Amino acid sequence: MKILLIGYGKMGKTIEGIALQRGNEIAGRIDVGNNLQDFNGPVDVAIEFTQPEAAVKNLKTCFDKGIPVVCGTTGWGNQQAEVEAYCKNKGGTLLYSSNFSLGVNIFFKLNEYLARIMQHYPQYEVSIDETHHTQKKDAPSGTAISLANGVLKNMKRKTEWRLGKTESSEQLAIHSFRVDPAPGTHVVKYQSDIDDIEITHTAHSREGFALGAVVVAEWLAGKKGIFTMDDFLKL
Repeated sequence: MKILLIGYGKMGKTIEGIALQRGNEIAGRIDVGNNLQDFNGPVDVAIEFTQPEAAVKNLKTCFDKGIPVVCGTTGWGNQQAEVEAYCKNKGGTLLYSSNFSLGVNIFFKLNEYLARIMQHYPQYEVSIDETHHTQKKDAPSGTAISLANGVLKNMKRKTEWRLGKTESSEQLAIHSFRVDPAPGTHVVKYQSDIDDIEITHTAHSREGFALGAVVVAEWLAGKKGIFTMDDFLKL
């Protein structure tokens, strides 16, 4: 399979190594020195890991060119509806996830299940902590936002998330920390006067994210439409 890498930083290079190990070919590498619009080579799927300010344009260009795309860039969620509408209009293919790690996606489901239980115990106040390396520019992380949305979907007493200190009991606090080295740690906390309940996911390296992105790209090639990790994992 021919994979186009959009973004050739640390994650892009890690993805390249895993893709080659799995017998795939690299159709091209798009980075600061070249332009995605100029790419015309044969390709089966693109993997996009760039910056929030570049992701939307990159995705639309892939749809224009008929290239299925796996996107792991976070921080552009306020434009997701626009991107998905553009994808549908162009007959394109997209799978976006805030995190491609198998462990994190299991963690997402555990988080939703726990929130459904804790909905009945208002004495426990819920919050989320996320810690990443200092090179991560968006805060909170896309994974933390996905966790927050999982709580909001299953807990009626919370109506929105907020970065930092909350202003009302209906808000869910997300606390972001930037410390080197830290590939990513997410903690969902339920705290009461009597005890605390916490669930934690800790990434040890980028390999889990990169492997997930490559395996998803292999699965996505040849498909049409908009997909999620639930579709891939058959959840």
